[in-house]
Amino acid sequence: MSPILLQTQHLTKAFKGFTAVNGVNLTVRRGTIHALIGPNGAGKTTCFNLLTKFLEPSDGRILFDGHDITREAPADIARRGVIRSFQISAVFPHLTVLENVRLGLQRQLGTTYHFWRSEASLRPLHARALELLDEVGLAPFANETCVNLSYGRKRALEIATTLAMDPVLMLLDEPTQGMGHEDVHRVTELIRRVAVGRTVLMVEHNMNVVSTIADTITVLQRGAVLAEGNYADVSTNPAVLEAYMGSEATSLQGVH
Repeated sequence: MSPILLQTQHLTKAFKGFTAVNGVNLTVRRGTIHALIGPNGAGKTTCFNLLTKFLEPSDGRILFDGHDITREAPADIARRGVIRSFQISAVFPHLTVLENVRLGLQRQLGTTYHFWRSEASLRPLHARALELLDEVGLAPFANETCVNLSYGRKRALEIATTLAMDPVLMLLDEPTQGMGHEDVHRVTELIRRVAVGRTVLMVEHNMNVVSTIADTITVLQRGAVLAEGNYADVSTNPAVLEAYMGSEATSLQGVH
């Protein structure tokens, strides 16, 4: 089994003369947490959209687990185990916490869209759903309606539903965006915990989070790779500090 799970080769996306992603070569090693960072407009989310085929590349290739997936449809890529969460909370607010996770698990039964099936047909998924909720610290809230959850717990639930899809690669898009300090800490520790034995690629703006859990960091600027390495290397790279500027540059230097 190759140690490289995901690789892009000269990945490029142009929009009518504007190049949002420009020749990005990215290598994500199996069993690691890899962070994609950069100033606003650097091309991070566009990269995610290319990897999950919400956008078609203008040029370049995407290799996943040794297979060229550049021209595959989004559903086919998801079936390979490339599962993504989004910046905006995406739970079903009027279902319970348990029901949200169980929807993700229904794929195993082939009944994801069979909403007319009886409750009894879903009972085989109950135990596994509870296991996943326990893994993300939400087991005590299993029967809570999601609309009543705090923002941080909703993001934890999204990670549980992502895990329910049995991901080979988890793509987490700004998992701590909009959170207070306590929720940031809780979700950071959650990502560290669920990443054991898994591979995570995350877009993240919070340098405290990145410095704490990322094995490898790729820095983008204007759609191109500016630097790559561990946090100690990246945080002292003059080009990275110049790209972030001001207070963000200070935070890169001050967090170790």
